Amino acid sequence: MNHLSQFDKGVDSRHNVNRLRRFTLSEVAMGEVAVIGLGGMGRAIARNLVRAGLETVVWNRSAGPAEELAEAGALHVASVAEALRCPVAFSVLSDDTAFAEVFLDSGVLGQARPGVVHVNVATVSVGLARRAAEAHAAHGIGYVAAPVFGRVSVAEAGALNILAAGEPGLIDRVQPFFDAIGSRTWRLGERPEQANTAKVLGNYLIACVIQSLGEAVSVADAAGADPGQFVELLASTLFPGPVYSGYGSMIAQRRYQPAGFTTALGRKDLHLALAAAAGQAVSLPFGELLRGVFDQAIADGRAMDDWAVIAEQQPR
Repeated sequence: MNHLSQFDKGVDSRHNVNRLRRFTLSEVAMGEVAVIGLGGMGRAIARNLVRAGLETVVWNRSAGPAEELAEAGALHVASVAEALRCPVAFSVLSDDTAFAEVFLDSGVLGQARPGVVHVNVATVSVGLARRAAEAHAAHGIGYVAAPVFGRVSVAEAGALNILAAGEPGLIDRVQPFFDAIGSRTWRLGERPEQANTAKVLGNYLIACVIQSLGEAVSVADAAGADPGQFVELLASTLFPGPVYSGYGSMIAQRRYQPAGFTTALGRKDLHLALAAAAGQAVSLPFGELLRGVFDQAIADGRAMDDWAVIAEQQPR
């Protein structure tokens, strides 16, 4: 789950809510949809599917988030197997380990409804994506990788950018659901790992920006320039867009709480990018530098701060 659109200024949540309310069940032949995993992103996705008028089933390890959504109109089920009886199931789990435990090592795929399409929204490794695709195919289950750019606030507005890869016919089937939760679907290939590769590389580039911004702001600050004004200059001229403006302002203000995306998750995604590059026999020299930066930030007790805190590894 990412961040790229966290700082978008043009999101009109009222427009998205109105669009969702016009979205009716008659437009979706599949009927029901499940959401498995109800962290901040999963809850936002499930809530928008409910608002779209879809019969939405939810499951979570802890009951609280599922009960909250049940009050909003979702159906809380007791097991993943029950959720996989829906024609379409989204999963929004934290990492490779969680995904493997719930879907690949539990035997639950053998209990799924024939023909179900499983949409994996999580940021997972390329290797896990391949393993998941093979396991689903062996059970006759459709599998689509659909990681997203956009933090929880963007998900709540129904404005995620969805990075989709898998069989085109499967993506066609779930596109109406994507329309209910996102502003654009980017079709990136027929192999699910292609979407996961794009996602981890996008996160890698954000980490590179944070590191370089931290260096530049440190020098500007030491020279007597106002850090906030310096960041505004960069974001308004050379580097317009949400990453420089959003993360730049956090760095200038040294404001790393509340965390929209933690340092621990940032290090995890950096390692995924390094592994993806190694799998293609490509080196990421800057990524190796970042590995040390993230490790030091976590050793300094900043694991639960926003990952923009890696800028603090630069001397002030």
